[in-house]
Formats: sequence, structure tokens, C-alpha cells
Amino acid sequence: MNMEGVSKMNKPLLKLFFLVLALLLTVILNHPISFAEKTEVPPKSKPEQKFEIPSSVLNVAKENTYPNASQDLPQLQPSELTKELLETSKVKIENPDLILMLNESSINKPIIAMGHKATIYLGQWPLNYVSKETSPNWEYQQINTNYYDNRGGDAPYKFHYVQEVQKIVRGGLTAKIPHANDVKKMMLLKAAEKTKFPLSFDTVVGAGTKKDQYYNIPSRKVGYLDAYAPAVNEKGTVTYGEVYLVLKGGKKSIVVKNITSQGIGAWIPIQDYVSFKFSAVEMPR
Repeated sequence: MNMEGVSKMNKPLLKLFFLVLALLLTVILNHPISFAEKTEVPPKSKPEQKFEIPSSVLNVAKENTYPNASQDLPQLQPSELTKELLETSKVKIENPDLILMLNESSINKPIIAMGHKATIYLGQWPLNYVSKETSPNWEYQQINTNYYDNRGGDAPYKFHYVQEVQKIVRGGLTAKIPHANDVKKMMLLKAAEKTKFPLSFDTVVGAGTKKDQYYNIPSRKVGYLDAYAPAVNEKGTVTYGEVYLVLKGGKKSIVVKNITSQGIGAWIPIQDYVSFKFSAVEMPR
């Protein structure tokens, strides 16, 4: 076969080659390939939970005939020495009682500088509490019921809340746990910080407490006004550990051993707030 024959046979192949090449160039020009590294979009952080008090829940702090003591726990500030020690710990320490003990401790610097090594056991402590869920229950405990029978009336009757007997409302941990009081303090601090509510494990509504918000009972109806003490349900994890103070040469540090974690929950009443539920029915309950 001569060269002219070969050339004739290759012409269709050349046309196909140039057609494919043109299509590839078109695709590349219209859709340029980027060789830049793919940047990962950071996950969106969860929006901060907002806690709003419903309109059916009223503040009775001024009207309460029993003056509740404020349960605002002060944020204990560590001393300079305590700050240094806390920074050496590999486990976060937030227990106010442990921080107070470290604040009240004194270490003789000349003794440390002598090159001696000493390990002092400070005990097993709940070190920190991590809050995982905080939710209010506006009808945690019923504390009062006012009612009026208006079945014989021809016009609506107005009445309002009056606390008939003194009521003590208590919260507490949902399970037995070591160093319960320390854990309760840390849970109270975290829940109060999140909700901005006045929280206390014990609160009282005194007899004779009233609120001048009136409710209308229609004629031929029986009206009930139920009052409830609200509370916050707090859930999370508490971390325990054996705490050691280590003195070596001129250095001092906190070492935590035998670390354990435990889930815990608590009910913490909202102080000086009352939740109301009004109903008007044809027959007494």
C-alpha cells in the first residue's frame, strides 16, 4: 500500500482526534480545574441556649412573707500561689472548697529551695463539673390552690393568688454521690450562670404571700388557681481525683491521680418565683 493510501485512511482518524481535542478545550475553558487545597469549613457552634420566663410565672420576692436568704455563691478568686498551682494540674480544678483550701495554705519557700522532694496527699476531691443539659420545669411542685364557686353568681367574679400555708420547696441530687455538698455547689454555679435565674436548693413561700393579678371566673363556673414552685433540672458529669501537692527543688505542682467521672443530675428550685395555672369548670374537682 502506498503512502497516499495510508494518508486517506488516517484522515477520518485525524478529524475525530481534533474533534475530541476541541471538546476537551471547551470543557477546560468553561470549567477551570482548581488545584488549590480544599479548605474545611469549621462546624457551626451551637447557639447559646436562652432561658425565658413564661408570662404565667411571676416574681413574688417583694410579696413573699418569708424572706429567703440570697443563694448567690461568690466566685472564689484563687490567690497568686493557687493560680500557679492550678496551672500545673492536667485536670481542670473548679471546686470552690478545694480552691479555698489552697488559698489558705502557705508554703515556706526556703524549705522548697533546699532541694528536698515532698509529696503531700490532699485527699480525694470532686474537681470539676461539666453541664450537659439544663431545662426548667415550671410546675416542679404544687404549693397552693385557691378556688371560688361562682355557680350561683350572675356576673364574673375576680379573685387572685393568696398562699394559704407556708410551703418549703427542696431540691437535691438525683443520686447518692461522694462529696455531695461540693458537687451541689458546682452544679448550682453552672446552672445559675447558664439560666441567670435565682437558684437555691431550698426555698420557702410564706403563708399570706399574695399577688394582685386577678383572674375572672365566669358565672355558673368554679374557678381554680393552682400555684407551683418552678425548678431547674441540671444534668452533667462530675470528675473526681486524688490530689497531691508535689514540692521538688524550687518547684511546686498539683498532680491528680486515679481520675474518675460520673454522671449526675439535680433539681434546683427557682427562688421567689411562682407558676400559675387558672381553670374554670362547671363542676367542682
